Amino acid sequence: MIKNKLEQLGLELPSSSVPGGNYTSFHIRGSIAYVAIQFPIRSGEYLYQGRLGQDLDTEDGYQAMQLCALNVLAQINQYTTVNQIEGLNHIDAYYQSTESWDEAPLIVNGASDLFVNVLGDKGIHTRSIVGVHTLPRGFSVGLSASLTLRKPGRGWVWL
Repeated sequence: MIKNKLEQLGLELPSSSVPGGNYTSFHIRGSIAYVAIQFPIRSGEYLYQGRLGQDLDTEDGYQAMQLCALNVLAQINQYTTVNQIEGLNHIDAYYQSTESWDEAPLIVNGASDLFVNVLGDKGIHTRSIVGVHTLPRGFSVGLSASLTLRKPGRGWVWL
């Protein structure tokens, strides 16, 4: 289902990235799943590095956040199925920019738009936007998410 929706949007689900430290990318606690911060990485290539308002413009930031959201979906796809998603709860968006750049809500729409377009009503969420001095590997943006999974039913196995 995710792949079909993405194809309609002209997008492709990337392969999921591997954690860069001693943590897991996807963790289920009860019926809540947490996706660790995802960066704009595609096929192992680091993309959209630098500061928004200096090295990258707002459209670049939107595309970078969209890629982060695709990586969130890749993690979900690796560890569970879309059928088990009751809904996306919350996203935390991080960005680094110049002091004068002030278009963070516009770039985070890159993630929010993707989630709603792909998941429909299940993609509606709250969000926090946090400007930081720096992100790992010089990434311009990063994104983490939490979602609610349906309670396990017959024929469904918790990972």
